[in-house]
Amino acid sequence: MKTKRLWLIATILLIIALLIRIFSSNSMWVEQYYSNGIYPYISAFLKFVTGLFPFSVGDVLYGALFVWLLWHFIKLVKAIFQKKITSSDVNRGLAKGSIYLITIYIIFNLFWGINYNRKGIAFQLGLTRQEYSQQELKNINALLLQKVNESKAAILHTKQQDSCDHKKIFTQSENAYTEAAKKYAVLDYSSIVVKSSLYGWLGNYLDFSGYYDPFTGEAQVNTTVPYFLQPYTTCHEIAHQLGYAKESEANFVGYLAAAASKDTLFHYSVYLELFIYANQNLYQLDSATARSFAKQLSPAVKADIKQWRAFNISHRNPIEPAISWLYGKYLESNQQPSGVLSYDEVTGFLIAYNKKFGKI
Repeated sequence: MKTKRLWLIATILLIIALLIRIFSSNSMWVEQYYSNGIYPYISAFLKFVTGLFPFSVGDVLYGALFVWLLWHFIKLVKAIFQKKITSSDVNRGLAKGSIYLITIYIIFNLFWGINYNRKGIAFQLGLTRQEYSQQELKNINALLLQKVNESKAAILHTKQQDSCDHKKIFTQSENAYTEAAKKYAVLDYSSIVVKSSLYGWLGNYLDFSGYYDPFTGEAQVNTTVPYFLQPYTTCHEIAHQLGYAKESEANFVGYLAAAASKDTLFHYSVYLELFIYANQNLYQLDSATARSFAKQLSPAVKADIKQWRAFNISHRNPIEPAISWLYGKYLESNQQPSGVLSYDEVTGFLIAYNKKFGKI
């Protein structure tokens, strides 16, 4: 294909990308026409296709893409050393590269990414989110502390095993959303498509416990992390699958589902992580009180946290900070100015929810 034609295609694609950007600038349009309009059909189609396979389709495609890119990189380096690249080749390569990148941007947004600009779960539930006081932060710490200790005590009382089949967790996650949907219709979830990540071992070193694949519609879970983290992680990734793109919203929606579950392990999983988030928020304002709450965790809970920390320490590596920085920049570019700290913002949702419903 001639270079001029390639640049023409790139220009047309750029115009489409700009139109998507303009549409996304209106959160009400996004909520009404995309998130609650076309997106559910896109999600259903993707889940139908990838649900036919027992393995992660997205992970296989990413592996194939890595091999393809590596092959082309080797060819490029070889051509440079052999001085076989002309200015015409460079121009054509730039045109093709532009087409690839803009196409990825368009597909990403049409398949899922526009959800970053929706009104979201606070709007749907009528929650008023505003700056919370230090006392409110202390109150939510106290409530979460009680929930964590109670749920862990219940697990010990029923002698629930310290490990769980991830397939069972995936099924129980679907059941959790079924229960949550009885109270909040917007959380209706069907045709579960949650996959165990093929790259969980890598995720341990890159510090991810799960992710959503917007190109295949699969919710991916790292099933190699400690068992008590997996239920809440699964509910979090399903929240992304439902169209809640921002991390704080996915955390909150995951909480609504896990808290509605009839499985005590789900209660413990969600309240443990939420307590840690809220306790970190409090630590920034009142470190002494934050430590006081942490000391009141039961010995069994402290043992789990110790196991969690040891797991993370055993997988530390030099490139993890760089990956975290890059991911933070990705979040900042998608309506989450706090970057990786966006996850902690779920505390604000919890306080607003507690104010309206008088519970968590």
